[in-house]
Amino acid sequence: MGALPEPMDNITKNNGVISAFGIPQMQKLFEEQKKHLDYFFSNVEYGQLQLFTQVLMDAKGVIFFTGVGKSGFVAQKITQTFVSTGTKAVFLSPTDALHGDIGIVGPNDVLVLFSKSGTTEELLRLVPCARAKGAYLVAVTSLRNSQLSNVCDMHVYLPVDRELCPFDLAPVTSTAIQMLFGDTVAIALMQAKNLTREQFALNHPAGRIGKRLIFRVQDVMKKHDELPLCKENDLIMDQLMELTSKGCGCLLVVDEECHLIGTFTDGDLRRALKSIREGVFKLTVGEMCNRNPRTIGPDAMAIEAMQKMESPPSPVQFLPIVNYDNVVIGIVTLHGLVSAGL
Repeated sequence: MGALPEPMDNITKNNGVISAFGIPQMQKLFEEQKKHLDYFFSNVEYGQLQLFTQVLMDAKGVIFFTGVGKSGFVAQKITQTFVSTGTKAVFLSPTDALHGDIGIVGPNDVLVLFSKSGTTEELLRLVPCARAKGAYLVAVTSLRNSQLSNVCDMHVYLPVDRELCPFDLAPVTSTAIQMLFGDTVAIALMQAKNLTREQFALNHPAGRIGKRLIFRVQDVMKKHDELPLCKENDLIMDQLMELTSKGCGCLLVVDEECHLIGTFTDGDLRRALKSIREGVFKLTVGEMCNRNPRTIGPDAMAIEAMQKMESPPSPVQFLPIVNYDNVVIGIVTLHGLVSAGL
């Protein structure tokens, strides 16, 4: 595997051409970008942002975002942020909208159009079509007066002094500001709606946060034939296969009606072998089991099971799952919880 090159502290020459990728040059670029962003924060009209947020908050329909080129990609990302934080939003391609997709827009909807210059032809063509559908139109531009702002119901001005690009052409500062604006408004709406962690988790079922707030013990437990069950009168020697084959590191000792009596672990076996050696194989599981094990119910949160396993006086690797009659219905292991993404 190749090694990474050493960072350059100075400007170097490559075939006589000056290379500006040294650490001082990189630092200078980031500092310049920070100045451009500071300009935005110093000149943005927060009252305007609050009014825009209120419009979205009051919207009875869907919030649509649209844009072309880099602004289009930003609009798509902002849409995803809105959806994931509890606000109904859809990205509307301006090109596809002009070829039938405008049919999804209705009179209770809000259409937010992103364009740095406010002169994007595709958006200007889209405006009369969206207006005919009865949508409320919001232009988001970096010019105080533009064609787009003049034909929309509302205008949000995002001040940009210049792009970081040395030619002031590549939209690298303006798109960063657009993204910052949209994502911050999404969080403002999230807070205004008092979105709870549980509601947020429902939108992220595959993520760790979602799993911790959604998964219950019954969702991750082993059951039926996966359970390492035995009776208290069974000889330990006869249950070695059950102890090792189910991958739980333990035996669940039950009576004839599957009520939990206790647990016997591979750790218990090692300690017994050390103290009484081969004599352990003449004992029954009931003589050596722990008759006061930690247990948990099937409706408890999976993260609660993990916390219970790790709690004092000493951590354990599993929890028997019992119902209100103390009947064993499953087992959950620490390895299983970690494998589930908790």
